[in-house]
Amino acid sequence: TPEVKSSTPSPELYALEQEFYSNLRAQGKSQNTLKNYKTDLDCFNYYLNSEYASVSVANFDQTLVSNYGQYLEKKYSSDNSRRRRVQALRIFFDFLLNKGLVSGNPVRKLPTSPKFLDIPRPTPFIDVKTLWTYLVGESHSQDKIQELLSKRNQILFLLIFGAGLKVSDLSDLSINDITISTNGEDPRVLIHHPKRDAYTVALPKIFEKVYADYLVILDEMKQKSQINFDNLLFYANPYRIISGGLSARGIEIIFEDYRNKLLITLTPKSLRQACIFKWIQQQKNVTLIKEWLGLAPSYDLKLYLEHAPNFL
Repeated sequence: TPEVKSSTPSPELYALEQEFYSNLRAQGKSQNTLKNYKTDLDCFNYYLNSEYASVSVANFDQTLVSNYGQYLEKKYSSDNSRRRRVQALRIFFDFLLNKGLVSGNPVRKLPTSPKFLDIPRPTPFIDVKTLWTYLVGESHSQDKIQELLSKRNQILFLLIFGAGLKVSDLSDLSINDITISTNGEDPRVLIHHPKRDAYTVALPKIFEKVYADYLVILDEMKQKSQINFDNLLFYANPYRIISGGLSARGIEIIFEDYRNKLLITLTPKSLRQACIFKWIQQQKNVTLIKEWLGLAPSYDLKLYLEHAPNFL
């Protein structure tokens, strides 16, 4: 029987990878991002176990990395999959280089596959409307915790479809990140971007009413649950609030439940894409849209602009 290889690294490499993940966590990377890095490095670990009986980190050289590049070419048909594996390894080697464990970063000489921009697949407008109608109806529950959960999910909906936020933006939002104007201007949400200064995005006017109702019930249920936190979002069971904050995966599960319950096309990503199409159809300035989305000025919205007429 052939030996089954695993993705478990050598003790030396395992310790370094754990330190690498800890550093990423300290930089504020989300749990979802950390999981992606681990998946990508597990691929490298599997390759090492398959091709090398034993190799120390000090002997990670250009030949080993080039052979890994060829391995990825054979293993993955997706350009994006190969590209992500290479990028994760490049960042890990930068970490090893900073620790003085390697003399250079050979991954930087490895050609990466071009990024493939998939066609946007937004939530159809009829499904957006179906979800919002359901959320409004659900919020009229006589059960206080159910009413609060429904209001929380309306807040999620308005932050994604109204302001184009990603789940990683939503996870750590605090109540202080929401600004309600006293002079009639649109409410705004503050985004803390990992690579540039914080910025704000306008929210739909309806957000004010939903948010005001939400805060009243949230404060009431915090007191009942004997808990206090500054997070905008929270976890709860059918009886009480459990904790402040809501992970990216937790947000995705909420939308999975609505997708299955209402039989609609819906993920946080597809709802965010619907927001982008909505902005384009409202003839918002493309530079402003990219700013709201936290994208670099060089990012091309060509695919969205081409498909916007089909979003109804």
